[in-house]
Amino acid sequence: MTAARIGLAIVLGANATAVTSLYIAAGPSTNAVLSLGRLTGLYGAPLMAFQLVLIARIPWLDRRLGMDRLTSLHRWNGFTVLWLLVAHTALITVGVADRMGPWTLTFGVTGVLRAVVALALITAVGIASARWARRKLAYETWHFLHLYLYVAIVLAFSHQIAVGQSFTASGARLYWWTLWGTALAAVAIGRLLIPLWRNGKHQLRVEAVVPESEDVVSVYVTGRKLDELPARAGQFFLWRFLAPGRWWQANPFSLSAAPNGFFLRLTAKALGDGSAALKHLKPGTRVFAEGPYGAFTALQQQLPNVLLIAGGVGVTPIRALLEELRGDIVVLYRVNRLEDAVLINELLDVAYRRGAEVRLLCGPPDAVNANGPLLGPRNLDALVPDARDRDVFLCGPPPMVRAVLRTLRDLEVPQHQVHTERFSLAT
Repeated sequence: MTAARIGLAIVLGANATAVTSLYIAAGPSTNAVLSLGRLTGLYGAPLMAFQLVLIARIPWLDRRLGMDRLTSLHRWNGFTVLWLLVAHTALITVGVADRMGPWTLTFGVTGVLRAVVALALITAVGIASARWARRKLAYETWHFLHLYLYVAIVLAFSHQIAVGQSFTASGARLYWWTLWGTALAAVAIGRLLIPLWRNGKHQLRVEAVVPESEDVVSVYVTGRKLDELPARAGQFFLWRFLAPGRWWQANPFSLSAAPNGFFLRLTAKALGDGSAALKHLKPGTRVFAEGPYGAFTALQQQLPNVLLIAGGVGVTPIRALLEELRGDIVVLYRVNRLEDAVLINELLDVAYRRGAEVRLLCGPPDAVNANGPLLGPRNLDALVPDARDRDVFLCGPPPMVRAVLRTLRDLEVPQHQVHTERFSLAT
Protein backbone atom coordinates (compact mmCIF):
# COMPACT_ATOMS: atom_id res chain seq x y z
CA MET A 1 0.00 0.00 0.00
CA THR A 2 2.82 2.39 0.90
CA ALA A 3 4.57 1.77 -2.42
CA ALA A 4 1.34 2.53 -4.33
CA ARG A 5 0.73 5.77 -2.42
CA ILE A 6 4.31 6.90 -2.92
CA GLY A 7 4.07 6.00 -6.61
CA LEU A 8 0.89 8.03 -7.10
CA ALA A 9 2.38 10.98 -5.20
CA ILE A 10 5.49 10.89 -7.40
CA VAL A 11 3.37 10.80 -10.57
CA LEU A 12 1.26 13.76 -9.42
CA GLY A 13 4.32 15.71 -8.30
CA ALA A 14 6.15 15.07 -11.56
CA ASN A 15 3.18 16.24 -13.62
CA ALA A 16 2.70 19.34 -11.47
CA THR A 17 6.36 20.18 -12.04
CA ALA A 18 6.00 19.55 -15.77
CA VAL A 19 2.99 21.81 -16.28
CA THR A 20 4.55 24.55 -14.14
CA SER A 21 7.64 24.38 -16.35
CA LEU A 22 5.45 24.60 -19.46
CA TYR A 23 3.72 27.67 -18.05
CA ILE A 24 7.04 29.37 -17.30
CA ALA A 25 8.41 28.50 -20.74
CA ALA A 26 5.35 29.99 -22.46
CA GLY A 27 5.69 33.22 -20.51
CA PRO A 28 3.13 35.23 -18.52
CA SER A 29 -0.18 36.47 -19.86
CA THR A 30 -1.14 40.10 -20.35
CA ASN A 31 -2.64 40.32 -16.84
CA ALA A 32 -2.60 38.42 -13.56
CA VAL A 33 -6.19 37.14 -13.90
CA LEU A 34 -5.41 35.51 -17.26
CA SER A 35 -2.23 33.99 -15.81
CA LEU A 36 -4.17 32.47 -12.93
CA GLY A 37 -6.78 31.22 -15.39
CA ARG A 38 -4.09 29.48 -17.44
CA LEU A 39 -2.62 27.87 -14.32
CA THR A 40 -5.97 26.45 -13.17
CA GLY A 41 -6.50 24.98 -16.62
CA LEU A 42 -2.97 23.55 -16.72
CA TYR A 43 -3.32 21.86 -13.32
CA GLY A 44 -6.83 20.63 -14.10
CA ALA A 45 -5.76 18.83 -17.28
CA PRO A 46 -3.30 16.28 -15.74
CA LEU A 47 -5.73 15.69 -12.88
CA MET A 48 -8.36 14.82 -15.49
CA ALA A 49 -5.92 12.30 -16.99
CA PHE A 50 -5.30 11.02 -13.44
CA GLN A 51 -9.05 10.37 -13.18
CA LEU A 52 -8.71 7.87 -16.01
CA VAL A 53 -5.82 6.11 -14.30
CA LEU A 54 -7.84 5.79 -11.06
CA ILE A 55 -10.72 4.04 -12.86
CA ALA A 56 -8.54 1.98 -15.20
CA ARG A 57 -8.62 -0.99 -12.78
CA ILE A 58 -4.87 -1.50 -13.07
CA PRO A 59 -4.05 -4.76 -11.23
CA TRP A 60 -0.87 -3.40 -9.59
CA LEU A 61 -2.73 -0.46 -8.04
CA ASP A 62 -5.82 -2.46 -7.14
CA ARG A 63 -3.91 -5.16 -5.25
CA ARG A 64 -2.21 -2.53 -3.11
CA LEU A 65 -4.89 0.11 -2.56
CA GLY A 66 -8.14 -1.70 -3.29
CA MET A 67 -11.10 -0.45 -5.29
CA ASP A 68 -12.57 1.21 -2.19
CA ARG A 69 -9.64 3.61 -1.80
CA LEU A 70 -9.28 4.10 -5.55
CA THR A 71 -12.99 4.95 -5.80
CA SER A 72 -12.65 7.47 -2.95
CA LEU A 73 -9.62 9.05 -4.62
CA HIS A 74 -11.53 9.14 -7.91
CA ARG A 75 -14.44 10.91 -6.25
CA TRP A 76 -12.38 13.64 -4.57
CA ASN A 77 -10.06 14.09 -7.51
CA GLY A 78 -13.13 14.48 -9.74
CA PHE A 79 -14.53 17.31 -7.66
CA THR A 80 -11.09 18.95 -7.62
CA VAL A 81 -11.02 18.80 -11.43
CA LEU A 82 -14.51 20.28 -11.61
CA TRP A 83 -13.69 23.27 -9.41
CA LEU A 84 -10.37 23.91 -11.18
CA LEU A 85 -12.13 23.96 -14.55
CA VAL A 86 -14.92 26.21 -13.24
CA ALA A 87 -12.26 28.58 -11.92
CA HIS A 88 -10.38 28.37 -15.23
CA THR A 89 -13.50 29.34 -17.18
CA ALA A 90 -14.41 32.22 -14.86
CA LEU A 91 -10.88 33.64 -14.70
CA ILE A 92 -10.31 33.48 -18.45
CA THR A 93 -13.68 35.17 -19.07
CA VAL A 94 -12.81 37.99 -16.64
CA GLY A 95 -9.25 38.21 -17.95
CA VAL A 96 -10.33 38.98 -21.53
CA ALA A 97 -13.37 41.08 -20.64
CA ASP A 98 -11.62 44.26 -21.77
CA ARG A 99 -11.33 42.82 -25.30
CA MET A 100 -14.39 40.61 -25.77
CA GLY A 101 -17.52 39.47 -24.02
CA PRO A 102 -18.49 35.87 -23.10
CA TRP A 103 -20.51 35.41 -26.33
CA THR A 104 -17.62 36.44 -28.58
CA LEU A 105 -15.17 34.38 -26.51
CA THR A 106 -17.34 31.27 -26.78
CA PHE A 107 -18.33 31.46 -30.44
CA GLY A 108 -15.59 33.63 -31.92
CA VAL A 109 -12.43 31.93 -30.63
CA THR A 110 -11.55 28.55 -32.11
CA GLY A 111 -11.86 25.71 -29.62
CA VAL A 112 -13.61 27.58 -26.81
CA LEU A 113 -17.08 26.20 -27.58
CA ARG A 114 -15.67 22.67 -27.22
CA ALA A 115 -14.38 23.60 -23.77
CA VAL A 116 -17.77 25.00 -22.75
CA VAL A 117 -19.53 21.77 -23.80
CA ALA A 118 -16.87 19.71 -22.00
CA LEU A 119 -17.37 21.73 -18.80
CA ALA A 120 -21.15 21.32 -19.05
CA LEU A 121 -20.76 17.52 -19.33
CA ILE A 122 -18.29 17.37 -16.43
CA THR A 123 -20.60 19.53 -14.30
CA ALA A 124 -23.58 17.28 -15.06
CA VAL A 125 -21.62 14.19 -14.03
CA GLY A 126 -20.38 15.99 -10.91
CA ILE A 127 -23.95 16.80 -9.87
CA ALA A 128 -25.00 13.18 -10.52
CA SER A 129 -22.11 12.02 -8.31
CA ALA A 130 -23.17 14.12 -5.32
CA ARG A 131 -24.32 11.82 -2.53
CA TRP A 132 -27.92 13.09 -2.51
CA ALA A 133 -28.22 12.53 -6.28
CA ARG A 134 -26.29 9.26 -6.36
CA ARG A 135 -28.74 7.67 -3.91
CA LYS A 136 -31.63 8.39 -6.30
CA LEU A 137 -30.00 6.94 -9.42
CA ALA A 138 -29.79 3.31 -10.48
CA TYR A 139 -26.20 2.14 -10.93
CA GLU A 140 -26.76 1.59 -14.68
CA THR A 141 -28.06 5.17 -15.10
CA TRP A 142 -25.16 6.62 -13.12
CA HIS A 143 -22.68 4.54 -15.12
CA PHE A 144 -24.23 5.63 -18.44
CA LEU A 145 -23.92 9.30 -17.46
CA HIS A 146 -20.24 8.77 -16.66
CA LEU A 147 -19.59 7.58 -20.21
CA TYR A 148 -20.11 11.18 -21.33
CA LEU A 149 -16.86 12.01 -19.55
CA TYR A 150 -14.98 10.38 -22.41
CA VAL A 151 -16.68 12.82 -24.78
CA ALA A 152 -15.74 15.67 -22.42
CA ILE A 153 -12.11 14.53 -22.37
CA VAL A 154 -11.88 14.51 -26.19
CA LEU A 155 -13.45 17.99 -26.36
CA ALA A 156 -11.20 19.36 -23.61
CA PHE A 157 -8.06 17.96 -25.21
CA SER A 158 -8.94 19.42 -28.61
CA HIS A 159 -9.52 22.77 -26.86
CA GLN A 160 -6.06 22.56 -25.27
CA ILE A 161 -4.36 21.88 -28.59
CA ALA A 162 -6.30 24.66 -30.36
CA VAL A 163 -5.81 27.61 -28.00
CA GLY A 164 -3.47 26.79 -25.12
CA GLN A 165 -0.21 28.79 -25.01
CA SER A 166 1.40 25.99 -23.00
CA PHE A 167 0.22 23.29 -25.42
CA THR A 168 1.43 24.43 -28.79
CA ALA A 169 5.24 24.25 -28.52
CA SER A 170 6.79 21.03 -29.84
CA GLY A 171 8.00 19.85 -26.40
CA ALA A 172 4.64 20.69 -24.84
CA ARG A 173 2.78 18.73 -27.49
CA LEU A 174 4.95 15.68 -26.79
CA TYR A 175 4.16 15.92 -23.06
CA TRP A 176 0.42 16.25 -23.53
CA TRP A 177 0.16 13.48 -26.14
CA THR A 178 2.21 11.20 -23.89
CA LEU A 179 0.09 12.05 -20.84
CA TRP A 180 -3.26 11.44 -22.50
CA GLY A 181 -2.01 8.46 -24.50
CA THR A 182 -0.76 6.77 -21.31
CA ALA A 183 -4.01 7.44 -19.44
CA LEU A 184 -6.20 6.14 -22.28
CA ALA A 185 -3.96 3.11 -22.77
CA ALA A 186 -4.34 2.28 -19.06
CA VAL A 187 -8.13 2.36 -19.43
CA ALA A 188 -8.06 0.22 -22.59
CA ILE A 189 -5.79 -2.38 -20.99
CA GLY A 190 -7.43 -2.53 -17.56
CA ARG A 191 -11.07 -2.28 -18.55
CA LEU A 192 -11.14 -3.90 -21.97
CA LEU A 193 -8.16 -6.05 -22.93
CA ILE A 194 -7.51 -7.81 -19.60
CA PRO A 195 -11.21 -8.74 -19.03
CA LEU A 196 -11.60 -9.95 -22.62
CA TRP A 197 -8.40 -11.99 -22.44
CA ARG A 198 -9.23 -13.58 -19.08
CA ASN A 199 -12.79 -14.46 -20.02
CA GLY A 200 -11.67 -15.89 -23.34
CA LYS A 201 -9.09 -17.99 -21.54
CA HIS A 202 -11.22 -19.26 -18.64
CA GLN A 203 -14.65 -19.70 -20.34
CA LEU A 204 -16.66 -19.30 -17.12
CA ARG A 205 -20.04 -20.99 -16.68
CA VAL A 206 -22.53 -21.52 -13.85
CA GLU A 207 -22.04 -25.00 -12.40
CA ALA A 208 -24.70 -24.92 -9.67
CA VAL A 209 -26.95 -22.62 -7.65
CA VAL A 210 -27.30 -23.70 -4.00
CA PRO A 211 -29.76 -22.11 -1.53
CA GLU A 212 -28.07 -21.22 1.79
CA SER A 213 -31.22 -19.81 3.42
CA GLU A 214 -34.60 -18.46 2.34
CA ASP A 215 -33.03 -15.33 0.81
CA VAL A 216 -29.36 -16.26 0.31
CA VAL A 217 -27.88 -18.37 -2.50
CA SER A 218 -24.41 -19.52 -3.49
CA VAL A 219 -23.46 -19.68 -7.15
CA TYR A 220 -20.67 -22.06 -8.16
CA VAL A 221 -18.79 -21.03 -11.30
CA THR A 222 -16.41 -23.32 -13.16
CA GLY A 223 -14.18 -22.84 -16.16
CA ARG A 224 -10.85 -23.65 -17.77
CA LYS A 225 -7.46 -23.27 -16.09
CA LEU A 226 -8.89 -21.62 -12.99
CA ASP A 227 -5.63 -22.37 -11.19
CA GLU A 228 -4.06 -19.67 -13.41
CA LEU A 229 -6.60 -17.01 -12.43
CA PRO A 230 -4.83 -14.55 -10.06
CA ALA A 231 -7.64 -14.43 -7.50
CA ARG A 232 -7.27 -14.46 -3.73
CA ALA A 233 -9.62 -14.95 -0.81
CA GLY A 234 -11.31 -11.66 0.11
CA GLN A 235 -11.40 -10.30 -3.44
CA PHE A 236 -14.46 -9.69 -5.56
CA PHE A 237 -15.47 -9.82 -9.20
CA LEU A 238 -17.90 -7.77 -11.24
CA TRP A 239 -20.21 -10.57 -12.37
CA ARG A 240 -22.27 -10.47 -15.55
CA PHE A 241 -24.46 -13.53 -16.15
CA LEU A 242 -25.23 -13.87 -19.85
CA ALA A 243 -28.83 -15.00 -19.43
CA PRO A 244 -31.87 -13.42 -21.12
CA GLY A 245 -32.66 -10.10 -19.48
CA ARG A 246 -29.47 -10.14 -17.36
CA TRP A 247 -26.52 -9.79 -19.73
CA TRP A 248 -26.45 -5.98 -19.33
CA GLN A 249 -26.42 -6.12 -15.50
CA ALA A 250 -23.08 -6.28 -13.69
CA ASN A 251 -22.95 -6.75 -9.92
CA PRO A 252 -19.97 -6.84 -7.54
CA PHE A 253 -19.95 -9.98 -5.36
CA SER A 254 -17.03 -11.17 -3.29
CA LEU A 255 -15.74 -14.73 -3.29
CA SER A 256 -17.22 -16.71 -0.42
CA ALA A 257 -14.59 -19.46 -0.59
CA ALA A 258 -10.89 -19.24 -1.28
CA PRO A 259 -10.08 -19.98 -4.94
CA ASN A 260 -9.06 -23.63 -5.29
CA GLY A 261 -8.38 -24.00 -9.01
CA PHE A 262 -11.61 -25.96 -9.57
CA PHE A 263 -14.43 -23.45 -9.00
CA LEU A 264 -15.22 -19.92 -7.87
CA ARG A 265 -18.08 -19.33 -5.48
CA LEU A 266 -20.08 -16.22 -4.70
CA THR A 267 -22.78 -16.01 -2.05
CA ALA A 268 -25.35 -13.22 -2.09
CA LYS A 269 -28.46 -12.09 -0.28
CA ALA A 270 -31.54 -10.93 -2.21
CA LEU A 271 -31.17 -7.19 -1.55
CA GLY A 272 -31.87 -5.88 -5.06
CA ASP A 273 -33.00 -7.01 -8.48
CA GLY A 274 -29.53 -8.27 -9.43
CA SER A 275 -28.92 -10.41 -6.36
CA ALA A 276 -32.55 -11.58 -6.12
CA ALA A 277 -32.37 -13.01 -9.65
CA LEU A 278 -29.36 -15.22 -8.87
CA LYS A 279 -31.55 -18.06 -7.63
CA HIS A 280 -33.10 -18.34 -11.10
CA LEU A 281 -29.79 -18.91 -12.90
CA LYS A 282 -29.54 -22.15 -14.84
CA PRO A 283 -26.48 -24.42 -14.82
CA GLY A 284 -24.48 -23.85 -17.99
CA THR A 285 -25.19 -20.11 -18.13
CA ARG A 286 -22.16 -18.29 -19.51
CA VAL A 287 -20.50 -15.82 -17.16
CA PHE A 288 -18.44 -12.72 -17.98
CA ALA A 289 -16.48 -11.74 -14.87
CA GLU A 290 -14.27 -8.69 -14.49
CA GLY A 291 -11.63 -8.96 -11.81
CA PRO A 292 -10.41 -10.04 -9.37
CA TYR A 293 -10.51 -6.69 -7.59
CA GLY A 294 -9.82 -5.50 -4.07
CA ALA A 295 -7.06 -5.35 -1.49
CA PHE A 296 -9.09 -7.07 1.25
CA THR A 297 -6.71 -10.02 1.27
CA ALA A 298 -4.18 -11.83 3.44
CA LEU A 299 -1.49 -9.64 1.84
CA GLN A 300 -2.64 -6.90 4.24
CA GLN A 301 -1.79 -8.94 7.34
CA GLN A 302 1.04 -7.27 9.25
CA LEU A 303 0.84 -8.86 12.71
CA PRO A 304 1.02 -12.50 13.85
CA ASN A 305 -2.62 -12.66 14.99
CA VAL A 306 -5.94 -11.60 13.45
CA LEU A 307 -9.45 -10.54 14.44
CA LEU A 308 -12.16 -11.07 11.81
CA ILE A 309 -15.48 -9.23 12.27
CA ALA A 310 -18.41 -10.04 10.00
CA GLY A 311 -21.98 -8.81 9.87
CA GLY A 312 -24.79 -10.63 8.04
CA VAL A 313 -23.92 -11.68 4.50
CA GLY A 314 -20.67 -9.71 4.91
CA VAL A 315 -19.37 -13.01 6.24
CA THR A 316 -18.64 -14.14 2.67
CA PRO A 317 -15.15 -12.63 2.25
CA ILE A 318 -14.43 -13.33 5.93
CA ARG A 319 -15.24 -17.00 5.37
CA ALA A 320 -12.84 -17.04 2.41
CA LEU A 321 -10.11 -15.16 4.26
CA LEU A 322 -10.21 -17.63 7.14
CA GLU A 323 -8.65 -20.18 4.78
CA GLU A 324 -5.61 -18.02 3.99
CA LEU A 325 -4.79 -15.95 7.08
CA ARG A 326 -2.15 -17.18 9.52
CA GLY A 327 -1.63 -17.11 13.27
CA ASP A 328 -4.16 -17.05 16.09
CA ILE A 329 -7.53 -16.06 14.60
CA VAL A 330 -10.72 -14.94 16.34
CA VAL A 331 -13.93 -14.54 14.33
CA LEU A 332 -16.86 -12.44 15.58
CA TYR A 333 -19.99 -13.00 13.50
CA ARG A 334 -22.83 -10.52 14.16
CA VAL A 335 -26.36 -11.42 13.02
CA ASN A 336 -29.86 -10.24 13.93
CA ARG A 337 -31.33 -13.75 14.04
CA LEU A 338 -29.80 -17.21 14.28
CA GLU A 339 -31.24 -18.10 10.87
CA ASP A 340 -29.32 -15.15 9.35
CA ALA A 341 -26.00 -16.84 10.13
CA VAL A 342 -25.35 -18.10 6.60
CA LEU A 343 -22.32 -20.32 6.04
CA ILE A 344 -22.01 -20.78 9.81
CA ASN A 345 -21.39 -24.53 9.52
CA GLU A 346 -18.66 -23.96 6.94
CA LEU A 347 -17.19 -21.22 9.10
CA LEU A 348 -17.06 -23.53 12.12
CA ASP A 349 -15.57 -26.34 10.06
CA VAL A 350 -12.79 -24.17 8.60
CA ALA A 351 -12.16 -22.64 12.02
CA TYR A 352 -11.80 -26.09 13.56
CA ARG A 353 -9.25 -27.10 10.92
CA ARG A 354 -7.33 -23.83 11.30
CA GLY A 355 -7.47 -23.77 15.11
CA ALA A 356 -9.48 -20.52 15.05
CA GLU A 357 -12.18 -19.38 17.46
CA VAL A 358 -15.66 -18.36 16.24
CA ARG A 359 -18.12 -16.39 18.37
CA LEU A 360 -21.66 -15.81 17.11
CA LEU A 361 -23.22 -12.57 18.38
CA CYS A 362 -26.97 -12.75 17.86
CA GLY A 363 -29.60 -10.11 18.52
CA PRO A 364 -31.39 -7.09 17.00
CA PRO A 365 -29.31 -4.03 16.04
CA ASP A 366 -29.91 -2.39 19.44
CA ALA A 367 -29.17 -5.55 21.45
CA VAL A 368 -27.05 -5.07 24.58
CA ASN A 369 -25.65 -7.30 27.30
CA ALA A 370 -23.93 -6.59 30.60
CA ASN A 371 -21.07 -4.94 28.68
CA GLY A 372 -23.30 -2.77 26.51
CA PRO A 373 -23.77 -3.09 22.71
CA LEU A 374 -22.60 -6.42 21.33
CA LEU A 375 -19.92 -4.78 19.21
CA GLY A 376 -19.36 -1.83 21.53
CA PRO A 377 -15.99 -1.06 23.14
CA ARG A 378 -16.58 -2.82 26.47
CA ASN A 379 -17.95 -6.03 24.97
CA LEU A 380 -15.34 -6.19 22.21
CA ASP A 381 -12.61 -5.66 24.78
CA ALA A 382 -14.08 -8.46 26.89
CA LEU A 383 -14.29 -10.83 23.91
CA VAL A 384 -10.85 -10.00 22.45
CA PRO A 385 -8.70 -8.29 25.10
CA ASP A 386 -5.68 -8.15 22.78
CA ALA A 387 -7.50 -6.54 19.84
CA ARG A 388 -4.88 -3.76 19.77
CA ASP A 389 -2.25 -6.37 18.93
CA ARG A 390 -4.13 -7.90 16.00
CA ASP A 391 -4.87 -7.07 12.40
CA VAL A 392 -8.62 -6.48 12.12
CA PHE A 393 -10.53 -7.42 8.96
CA LEU A 394 -14.06 -6.01 8.96
CA CYS A 395 -16.96 -6.56 6.55
CA GLY A 396 -20.68 -6.02 6.93
CA PRO A 397 -23.56 -3.58 6.35
CA PRO A 398 -22.38 0.08 6.27
CA PRO A 399 -24.06 1.07 9.61
CA MET A 400 -22.40 -1.86 11.38
CA VAL A 401 -19.02 -1.11 9.79
CA ARG A 402 -19.21 2.52 10.91
CA ALA A 403 -20.15 1.48 14.45
CA VAL A 404 -17.30 -1.04 14.66
CA LEU A 405 -14.79 1.49 13.33
CA ARG A 406 -15.83 3.83 16.17
CA THR A 407 -15.40 0.97 18.63
CA LEU A 408 -11.91 0.22 17.32
CA ARG A 409 -10.96 3.89 17.62
CA ASP A 410 -12.22 3.90 21.21
CA LEU A 411 -10.08 0.84 21.90
CA GLU A 412 -7.09 2.63 20.32
CA VAL A 413 -6.54 -0.01 17.66
CA PRO A 414 -4.07 1.62 15.23
CA GLN A 415 -5.75 2.62 11.99
CA HIS A 416 -3.16 0.86 9.82
CA GLN A 417 -4.15 -2.45 11.43
CA VAL A 418 -7.82 -2.09 10.40
CA HIS A 419 -8.78 -3.40 6.96
CA THR A 420 -12.20 -2.94 5.43
CA GLU A 421 -13.46 -2.52 1.90
CA ARG A 422 -16.77 -1.88 0.20
CA PHE A 423 -17.28 -4.19 -2.73
CA SER A 424 -18.13 -1.58 -5.34
CA LEU A 425 -16.54 0.21 -8.26
CA ALA A 426 -16.09 3.62 -9.66
CA THR A 427 -17.62 3.85 -13.09
